[in-house]
Amino acid sequence: MSEPEPIASPIGVLSPTVAARLVPRSTLDLGGGRTLAYAETGTGPPVVVIHGTLMSLEDMWLGPVPMLAGQFRVIAVDRPGHGFSRRSGPADAHSWRQAALIRDGIAALGLERPVIVGHSFGAAVALAYGLQFPDTIAGVVALAPICFPEPRLEHLLFGPRAVPGGNWLSGLLGRSSDPALLPLLWNAMFLPGTMPQGYAEAYPFGLAGNAEQLVAEGEDAAGLLAGLIRSALAYHTCRVPVRILGGDSDIVVSTPRHGLWASHRIPGAHFSGLARTGHMLHHQHPEAVLAATRAIVGQGHEKV
Repeated sequence: MSEPEPIASPIGVLSPTVAARLVPRSTLDLGGGRTLAYAETGTGPPVVVIHGTLMSLEDMWLGPVPMLAGQFRVIAVDRPGHGFSRRSGPADAHSWRQAALIRDGIAALGLERPVIVGHSFGAAVALAYGLQFPDTIAGVVALAPICFPEPRLEHLLFGPRAVPGGNWLSGLLGRSSDPALLPLLWNAMFLPGTMPQGYAEAYPFGLAGNAEQLVAEGEDAAGLLAGLIRSALAYHTCRVPVRILGGDSDIVVSTPRHGLWASHRIPGAHFSGLARTGHMLHHQHPEAVLAATRAIVGQGHEKV
């Protein structure tokens, strides 16, 4: 029997195995060659979920989305430049710019005052969203957020792919070191636990780890410093309810230096620490994500 043929997609050629693991998406045209891909499930007050680094919307879909969808209308997005969402070069990689593009998509969908839930880099985008557009959302749930500027492994591993010639470099690494490196990184995110077998079997690693996506990761890393400086300087002005969740065993983003400290800088922010929990807390504790989201909606009702 012959092997299935590769499948063409808007982001290049995907293997049949990867294509079979994709969540069906809809796509919004944001103009200027930019698009926002999203998937939707559930009914109720709207919640927008934003994935982190080396991920696509499937990560959130396999984590807290099923539990959230029991009580909310959930829209999971591919961050601009990732998954099936297109952006227009490095200028769109800045966390505040990504937030603005997601805001354009949310406006096009007609969502009224959604809760914005983000993980890791996606949490940085969610916080930037709340700082820019406070009157349009109910609040922010930040999961294992990166909140303040610091030297990071992403700068070393992916930053060089954002320079001129980076596409060639990323293609070369995709045929050499990436097949060994990326599984190590994906598994490290789940420490001190292990990646669930169901996740390993369902997540489309070939989508998040292709050469084009890793150039986008490099552009994100290059723009991270400026975005986080801007956010750090503005946290004290935040006017939306914020709930922050962090694991005490996160080796990817230090909970004390980021989530906990940000909760002291953001007026009224609430921090919840999760014991024996690492970076992928939204898979280990989806019930905590649901509780934080419900609390944000409750705060909004109290203000009405």
